[in-house]
Amino acid sequence: MNNTATLEKLKSLKLAGMERAFRAILEASQDRSLSADELVAHITEAEWDDRHNRKTRRLTRAAGFRSRTAFPEIDFSIDRGLDRNAFMRLADCGWITAGKSIVISGPTGVGKSYLSQALGAQACSLGYRTLYFNCSKLFQVLKEKRAAGSYQRYIGRVARTPLLILDDFGLVPLDVHDRLALLEIIEDRHGRNATIISTQIPVAQWFDVIGDPTIGDAVCDHIVPQAIRLPLSGRSMRAIQGQREQSMACAIPAT
Repeated sequence: MNNTATLEKLKSLKLAGMERAFRAILEASQDRSLSADELVAHITEAEWDDRHNRKTRRLTRAAGFRSRTAFPEIDFSIDRGLDRNAFMRLADCGWITAGKSIVISGPTGVGKSYLSQALGAQACSLGYRTLYFNCSKLFQVLKEKRAAGSYQRYIGRVARTPLLILDDFGLVPLDVHDRLALLEIIEDRHGRNATIISTQIPVAQWFDVIGDPTIGDAVCDHIVPQAIRLPLSGRSMRAIQGQREQSMACAIPAT
């Protein structure tokens, strides 16, 4: 079999990574010296990387993140009470396998949503299905699903997802349908799947937001005792970024 036929068969078998790697080797004469086992290892690694990257992109798109974030882009130099070592220990996503919750709390603009999505992006890169929701939008979607008769199927999908991110929890008080949906999701996920909750509301005030003491107690009991807590503080990241941009603009000499 000649090389052209080999490339065509790799393409027909949907081995895109192997095809690209083998084509690159054929085009680079200096790599012709690879032994048989080195060649197989090289194109196998290329195929693995290609499939891993495609899966990560697919999971990332399906997650519905509001912005693109990643662990290497996190700025630990800003004083917001974020322990670098503690946060980096979450990178292996063992907490997802253990079905733990993470509560990221703090004032507006300190990076709660950014960090929760960075954790979600890391989960996607390690192959965990993830769903990201702004809480208000999630409860609106659930109302629409209830009206359409597809509520149980949809909420079952949410409950089964290995990582669920609930962003901006507590900005809007919950009505009776919202609090019952929240309880159902949290109960179905408890001890099975991981949840990240980002919020401006201190945990002690969650009862007021939920609006029902019995449901509030059940929700908090399922989340708070075993949760990894990441309390943030400090100034708004947007304000800090604005100051940095202004300083950089002032540093540029006039022409």
